[in-house]
Amino acid sequence: MGTQVVILDSEFIQGFSAPLLDDYLSAKNYVQDVPTQSLLHIRSFTHKLTALLGQGKAFEFSSPNLYDRIEQLNQKRLIDVKTTRALHRLRADGNRGAHPEKYHLTQEQLLALAQKGIKDMLALVEHLYLKVTGREAPEYRYEVSDSVTVKELCYRAVMEDDPKAQYLVGISLKTKALLLKEQELSWADEVEELVETEHIAKEDQPIKAADTFARAAYWFMLAAPHHLEALYEHGVALIHGYQGAPEVVKGEQAIATAAKAGVVNAMALLGYFYLVGSESFRQDLVLAQHYLQGAADGEQTEAMANLGVLHYQQNDLTQAYHFISKAAQAGYPHAQYHLALMLANGEGCQRDPIVSEHWMAEAAEQGQLDAMFSRAQHMLHDDKAFDSDLTQAEHYLREVIKYGHSVPAMIELSMALADGILGRIDVVGAAALLNLARRHANQKEAEIIQPLWQSLALQVDKVLEVTHDSAEIHSLKRAKDLLTL
Repeated sequence: MGTQVVILDSEFIQGFSAPLLDDYLSAKNYVQDVPTQSLLHIRSFTHKLTALLGQGKAFEFSSPNLYDRIEQLNQKRLIDVKTTRALHRLRADGNRGAHPEKYHLTQEQLLALAQKGIKDMLALVEHLYLKVTGREAPEYRYEVSDSVTVKELCYRAVMEDDPKAQYLVGISLKTKALLLKEQELSWADEVEELVETEHIAKEDQPIKAADTFARAAYWFMLAAPHHLEALYEHGVALIHGYQGAPEVVKGEQAIATAAKAGVVNAMALLGYFYLVGSESFRQDLVLAQHYLQGAADGEQTEAMANLGVLHYQQNDLTQAYHFISKAAQAGYPHAQYHLALMLANGEGCQRDPIVSEHWMAEAAEQGQLDAMFSRAQHMLHDDKAFDSDLTQAEHYLREVIKYGHSVPAMIELSMALADGILGRIDVVGAAALLNLARRHANQKEAEIIQPLWQSLALQVDKVLEVTHDSAEIHSLKRAKDLLTL
């Protein structure tokens, strides 16, 4: 008997469908140092795979939208439930790669997501191998690729003056800068500092994000004359002042040039400019719809959502619901939140509280702050909530405070900790949150805080009068200090 040959994973993909190989190899090569680019290739792989699955089946896709294509294959019974779910998972991961900062992903989470995407692609191809090729899937082994590292990209960018390498170095730096900026703006440590120390203000931290944005802008500027996606990024950098003072008009013109050349993200942003008006472009709803539709056809989820906004502003609620639904189904968390509201109110659709709650939960799970706050309130005030729900509610509130600086979330969590709703009473944590809330509250919020402040202070004084536990006394005195600052 001959020994069975074990092929490499790249040969496995090529034997399944040669047109998928480039995206698969690119996703592998970029996974370590440019995971956002890896995830974009995973999404491209998924799009091409839907075309392969529909090939020769006597029907045509009605939309270029990936969600629609997957659902159309499912409705025609051309793919099974396992394949449908796997395709949607790859699609959603690819969308997260396009805008990781909007999903509150850390660099480590982004890397893990890209690595998981590679495994998911291989598992799906293995599942589909017999169906597509008519042959049993051969045994293969995963070969660790010679990853394209930032060091290698920098060499090509500098020594070879390669515009694509310059663009990818810029993207890598911009992704890191966005994640750094989110961490710098978060209040993750402020409540903990209030609990643990007398010092209220955080010490000034060096703004590392600004330096990283400036480095990203340099590479986009170099690549822009020869690379259209880099031209778009150069425009964004100018508008936001990555290297100093913003140059809005110059940035908008660069974006317009990229949009007219068909760069999807540029089309989405130019459409937004026409939707609301900008420095260079007056509001023009016809042009807004033109560019937003073009970007939506290219899978740009914010463009889909903004098409919904356009129709909502024109009081065409049916069309608004249609486009916001498409953006929600494509995985855009802000659209999922607004779809939940439309379903709850019956705007452009039949009122459906159950489906509304589903989309609210989806949006919260993906880090949409308003949805997280809504879900947390629902869980905390639900008499049938499980312990796991309460744990999730606390997590959501802390995330909303961390990234949204939300005074209502501080008040809600403070009350839950003081009243023992979360299964424990934590007066120090409650006092710290009320202290933070009062310092950032507007007048209306301050009026809500005042009676809660007085009630918690009274609660602390009463317990201090009767307790003899030294640890409890220490905590109560700390809470009392926080309530007298």
